[in-house]
Amino acid sequence: MSFSRHGAALEALVRRGRLRRVAPAAGLDFASNDYLGLAGSALLARSARDALARGVPVGAGGSRLLRGNHAEHQALEAEAADFFGAEACLYMGGGFQANQAIFSALPMQGDLVLHDALVHASAHEGMRLGRAECRGFAHNDAGDAARVIAEWRDAGGRGRAWIAVESVYSMEGDLAPLPALAALAAREDAVLVVDEAHATGVFGPQGRGLAHGLGCALVSLHTGGKGLGGSGALVCADRVLVETLVNKARPFIYATAPSPLSAAVLRAALRALAEVPALVAGARARMALAAEAARGCGIAVQSQIVPVIVGDDRRALALAGALQAQGFDIRAIRPPTVPKGTARLRLSVTGNVGAEDIAALFAAIAALERAAA
Repeated sequence: MSFSRHGAALEALVRRGRLRRVAPAAGLDFASNDYLGLAGSALLARSARDALARGVPVGAGGSRLLRGNHAEHQALEAEAADFFGAEACLYMGGGFQANQAIFSALPMQGDLVLHDALVHASAHEGMRLGRAECRGFAHNDAGDAARVIAEWRDAGGRGRAWIAVESVYSMEGDLAPLPALAALAAREDAVLVVDEAHATGVFGPQGRGLAHGLGCALVSLHTGGKGLGGSGALVCADRVLVETLVNKARPFIYATAPSPLSAAVLRAALRALAEVPALVAGARARMALAAEAARGCGIAVQSQIVPVIVGDDRRALALAGALQAQGFDIRAIRPPTVPKGTARLRLSVTGNVGAEDIAALFAAIAALERAAA
């Protein structure tokens, strides 16, 4: 059997500088989302050993609604709900799966999902599967969001609005105007849905995220595989919404449950956020160092994610390769992950680098820019 059409499509990606390849980790970690350095830490390794010693299984063996439910899942959900200030929590296999569940199952027919122009692909996938109308608004523009809701109401929209944003945008590194969006949600009797994937562990009191304590109807998503160093995702919301996910969300109902061992590890990560202030403080200190160093390259920094916009796909690949050759693990991000013409280096200030590493990286970037001038 020939797959020549697939091969031709891959060749076209090569010519455009957009072919993706799985590459091993090598060099200083400026590419992962391990913002606190917990993924390979002795703390989480010890928690895994302790859980295995007390009989926690590696695999769940089935979906949560069959025999896959475990006491570790339920303990994690109770502790996470308390930590993040929600009525209830649901532990799922990952952030993509969780966003699919949220947007396909919670907004109802006649509702509106109003999403930031740069919201994650997983949210779009959930919206595609859902029954609500979907409209976008200009990135980080609460005024434009209000305009779109008003237009929808004027056209006869009578359902509930669900406002979908990320608190820290994964490719831009900028922060959503959450207070203004929360005020809009309160005025419109809307639900604010905040993907906290890149804020959990870094922003908010004890790393609880930027949406913590907003005071509006809120669904928050905290992924386990980034700042928390583990895997899976935690959807925090009112109890009736969590129960709706259990009963209506196909990505939950028909998926094998996450590993009970992974749940035990995430419990340890949440305890560490509450009990070890140096974890969050260290992330913020590294962020401040990166912001200072980036200013010397003319780059403004709002978070631990630093985009270096290049524009051309092939040039982004070349710059990433040059930095990799100097010992920095840097990856080029190209369309369709980012808009056409905005190919970039995505620098991530992780818990696996120190002050000297951060200074060296930005010195290397500045030297490459001078050489190209």
